[in-house]
Amino acid sequence: MGDHQYLRGYCLFLCKIHRVELHELDKNFRLKFLEEMGILAKAVYKTVKPVKLNYELLGNTDEHLHWHIFPRHKQEKKLRAPVWVIDKRVRNAKKYIPQGKEREKLILEIQKNIDLLQ
Repeated sequence: MGDHQYLRGYCLFLCKIHRVELHELDKNFRLKFLEEMGILAKAVYKTVKPVKLNYELLGNTDEHLHWHIFPRHKQEKKLRAPVWVIDKRVRNAKKYIPQGKEREKLILEIQKNIDLLQ
């Protein structure tokens, strides 16, 4: 779960071993990594029912393989624009950090959907 939930259901998918580039993973690990990312993405989709999912693998700031999975919702003002055009102060505002039961519920919903997909 991403700490900030401006886009409800936002998750990070981190590689279990340290690599900077996708092609640095051996073929079998890379295929498993991408398969698991797809399972997480489908679980997020089933949980928060977005209009679209955006997937980003950048690594410019944090040099470690990780995907950003951004559920895009119809009420967004800039639905068709990349997530990064949303002002960082808005994206990372404290009011979008799920606390306590709300966070636990979202995590449990996503976990339940992951379990169903495996």
